[in-house]
Amino acid sequence: MTNSRFAVCIRNEGYEVSLELRKLYEILDDAGAREYGQIRVIDESGEDYLYPEAYFAFVQLPAATEKAVVEAA
Repeated sequence: MTNSRFAVCIRNEGYEVSLELRKLYEILDDAGAREYGQIRVIDESGEDYLYPEAYFAFVQLPAATEKAVVEAA
């Protein structure tokens, strides 16, 4: 995983209720999860859960955009 705080959902098989395709999600650091190919994501429930890393494409937002997204939450 990169140092990105955000990722776009590119797959959601088995998690259709929890993850929306093409939606931007905030990623929380979880080194233990990465060892198993998982990442911790704040999903549609507003809670953080583990999902397969392969279901996301990591993105680097410009600093001003990242600040605006974080503050909007």
